[in-house]
Amino acid sequence: MSKPAAEFIPLNIAILTVSDSRTLAQDTSGQYLADSIEEAGHHLADRQLITDDIYKIRAVISGWIADPKVHAVVTTGGTGFFIRDSMPEAVKVLFDKSIDGFGEMFRLISKDEIGMSTVQSRAVAGMANGTGIFCLPGSSGACRTGWENILKDQFDSRTRPCNFVPHFLAQNPSHD
Repeated sequence: MSKPAAEFIPLNIAILTVSDSRTLAQDTSGQYLADSIEEAGHHLADRQLITDDIYKIRAVISGWIADPKVHAVVTTGGTGFFIRDSMPEAVKVLFDKSIDGFGEMFRLISKDEIGMSTVQSRAVAGMANGTGIFCLPGSSGACRTGWENILKDQFDSRTRPCNFVPHFLAQNPSHD
């Protein structure tokens, strides 16, 4: 007798774009993520664009971490080496647990696309209050790489042998 197929559980995912130069209308990376999230059957919980400021980033993400309806946060931008790039510094202090494999896999996959320039990526991820936080670089290509090769499957409750969905629901079972 075969095991029944797992049920798809849609997630509520918030998107934060960090940019000192773009507006929401020019935000192709954030728009790509928003479209991809909805095409995959998930719900866009919120979408914001703010300047690259550690305290603004922490404030927005902390609000989503505290919201029991937000399962995950995906950010784009602020992961480079320019003086104002501060996403990793802003979010790492919020993590209850880091997801080291996310950044490692992102860089491994990116190497095939951009070569050794991938060593400059500071993509990071972690969990805070049962909410996943995944920080991608600001380019649309990097967002596509992260979504298509990692997040799309890991946000799908049917992905075997494991995915992030039970972790998002375990601490905050009231997530809906």
